[in-house]
Amino acid sequence: MDAKTTIETGRAVLGIEFGSTRIKAVLIDQENKPIAQGNHTWENQLVDGLWTYSIEAIWAGLQDCYAALRADVRKQYNTELENLAAIGVSAMMHGYMAFNKKQEILVPFRTWRNTNTGKAAEELSELFAFNIPLRWSISHLYQAILNGENHVKDIDYLTTLAGYIHWQLTGEKVLGIGDASGMIPIDPETKNYDATMVEKFDNLVEPKGYGWKLNDILPKVLVAGENAGTLTEDGAKRLDVSGHLKAGTPVCPPEGDAGTGMTATNAVKQRTGNVSAGTSSFSMIVLEKNLSRPYRVIDVVTTPDGSAVAMVHCNNCTSEINDWVNLFKQFQELMGCKVDLNKLYTNLFEAALNGDADCGGLLSYNYVSGEPVTDMDEGRPLFIRAANDKFNLANFMRSQLYAAIAVLKIGNDVLFKEEKVNVDRITGHGGYFKTAGVGQRFLAAALNSPISVMETAGEGGAWGIALLASYLVNKDDGQSLPDFLDHHVFEGNTGVEVKPTAEDVAGFNKYIESYTKGLAIEKAAVRFKNAN
Repeated sequence: MDAKTTIETGRAVLGIEFGSTRIKAVLIDQENKPIAQGNHTWENQLVDGLWTYSIEAIWAGLQDCYAALRADVRKQYNTELENLAAIGVSAMMHGYMAFNKKQEILVPFRTWRNTNTGKAAEELSELFAFNIPLRWSISHLYQAILNGENHVKDIDYLTTLAGYIHWQLTGEKVLGIGDASGMIPIDPETKNYDATMVEKFDNLVEPKGYGWKLNDILPKVLVAGENAGTLTEDGAKRLDVSGHLKAGTPVCPPEGDAGTGMTATNAVKQRTGNVSAGTSSFSMIVLEKNLSRPYRVIDVVTTPDGSAVAMVHCNNCTSEINDWVNLFKQFQELMGCKVDLNKLYTNLFEAALNGDADCGGLLSYNYVSGEPVTDMDEGRPLFIRAANDKFNLANFMRSQLYAAIAVLKIGNDVLFKEEKVNVDRITGHGGYFKTAGVGQRFLAAALNSPISVMETAGEGGAWGIALLASYLVNKDDGQSLPDFLDHHVFEGNTGVEVKPTAEDVAGFNKYIESYTKGLAIEKAAVRFKNAN
């Protein structure tokens, strides 16, 4: 069946993902291949010291993204998008969206990027004997309690960004298990919030006298393939302001960007993993067994079907690279040159391949915001060199690309060296890998492991959530998510693999040794800026 017929007969599947800098919609056919897409660019705002996106920006962005998708469908196929087979919604994980009984948001959306929850995360980690990261929803909730914030007593529903959008489109207060595992830990046996930890939390805050218990305000947990509701009339109007989209479409459980990244790279089986590297970065390694103990730098979350995953999450990745590329763009414009931004990125990334394996002694810190893995509550982007270092463009760009994955290496060294975790395949996706053979080679050196990149991985999380929506309506009876992906999506496609070289591994290890020692400079920069 051709794409136009697929669309006109209502058999196409829609995936929408809210990333940190872009909202993307992907329409896929019955073979799970993209046939149309739409985009909307947006940016978080620092309001009263906290990173946020406004409710107005969320809906304006979603509607503009969907309108762009409709326009792409009309341009390519000369037809209108009216009926869909399934829909999936995904978004950046974690964070804090608290609503009262009138469905009014009580405080501005607090994103994963905020690092003001240190005291809460520390106390909860000790209470649960489980690493609770700064960005998790339970950390934000408890920090608000510790801060004595007045709104807490009025909470009727607490969810993530994906859960919020899904709720407004379907009326269902549910969340996919992968995203839910970034709210409060999941019990792998029950596939639900850990009952012991929920009870401990309720007992902890009981003296406050709130009119809710934790289970009263959290979304219901669903695994991939479970019924999560249908698009309502109001939901259809909110998504498609033109009024063409019909209600009644099944919607899969909403997921976080980590879950969609695993899905988009076929990394939901045990002993597989993926690295997503864009505005932020994270690695996801699906575990064969539980870790021997909690680690502050490793979060334990789940795949969309509920398997335990060791996650190393880094707040910063490519933002500092983007800023430097923009500086080079301004220089080109100053010299009267016509700027092709894609070519500029490609040339600068490829220049890094000519740099020294250890970057010639140059050192970069890409901390636009705080970085919990390295104990940084705030960030100050830095570039550091000594007078006798090899300062040239190739080494400069290589140091920037190394810095983007340095924290990721620090966390994964714990997994591979201390826990002896085994992994058969790691797949990379995201903007860091867009220039073929560059980011992939450097990540292979950082993790001392072969890295694969698939052509389809460039479709990203919007494609991943579209696949989860397709799984909802197209799976065979009793078919698991890994089997569906193997047989219906990725059959025969394992991507292009790059293996680490001894020289690159040694160079990156030398770089990371200097990087770790230089963290004292980063801390001093934060103190200096705060003092002034």
